[in-house]
Amino acid sequence: MAASHLNRIPVIYSPHLVAQAISYSPSSYKPKLVAEALAASTLPVRFVEPCPVSVEDLSRVHSPAFVKGILSCDLFNGFGDQEPEVAKSLPYTCGAMLDAARMATAELPAAALCSGFHHAGYGSCHGFCTFNGLMVAAAALLAEGHVSHVAIVDADMHVGDGTDDILGLIDGLEERIQHISLGREHRARHHAQAYLETMRGLGQAFRESRPDLILYQAGADPHVNDPLGGVLTSEELRERDRILFQIAHDQGIPMAWNLAGGYQRTEAGGIDPVVAIHLATFEEAVQVYLTA
Repeated sequence: MAASHLNRIPVIYSPHLVAQAISYSPSSYKPKLVAEALAASTLPVRFVEPCPVSVEDLSRVHSPAFVKGILSCDLFNGFGDQEPEVAKSLPYTCGAMLDAARMATAELPAAALCSGFHHAGYGSCHGFCTFNGLMVAAAALLAEGHVSHVAIVDADMHVGDGTDDILGLIDGLEERIQHISLGREHRARHHAQAYLETMRGLGQAFRESRPDLILYQAGADPHVNDPLGGVLTSEELRERDRILFQIAHDQGIPMAWNLAGGYQRTEAGGIDPVVAIHLATFEEAVQVYLTA
């Protein structure tokens, strides 16, 4: 699809995505802050309400008993609590990722204002992740026949162990879902250039594997000042995003991205540095897709 056909980047967001988990991670309430910042900016975006995923959608990649236990609050969620507000938000966070993926197959690109996916395994959760929206979205589109091969590019600071778990346990998914987790090898500041070279290398990798869709975790936590990060500067994070957007654009591969991790705080306790990194990702998408 030519860039001229795109006037505003679709952003999947609703207050239904938001919960107030008492947690070190801001991911349960971060969508609201990023949405407010986008609305106050001059960036060409348009907001789209997500549809919640079904129990069937969740059960394609998670144990049905696990799904039932989480939604009924009988099991602890990825924040380590059993709060009904968190449980209610989960079908919408996964739904935002699925809707962004669906829109991306027709509109390049689309963004889902959600986090908390890649540590959620087939029947377990931790690390502020409860259901694996990346795998929910990929499996749904594969089941519906909309795509035959999905690439997950996980640029969060941490390894997508939950994604690995699901891929290893559900027959047929590993052959159709290409999982690239940048956190496997690039863990320190001196890895920055190797990190960016790995991103550049995805151009050739995707020419060979020819994915129908890229799902991108554009995490803010690899930043050098993040308490759980320490790899890339702000400009290098922009370059990371720019490289992948350019690859997807040049090869005509639909792409949907989400917010993933980010833990920096201001002295007052706010997450302004994290929000700024996420807005920079949008700016790079606009530069690639909407700037002649």
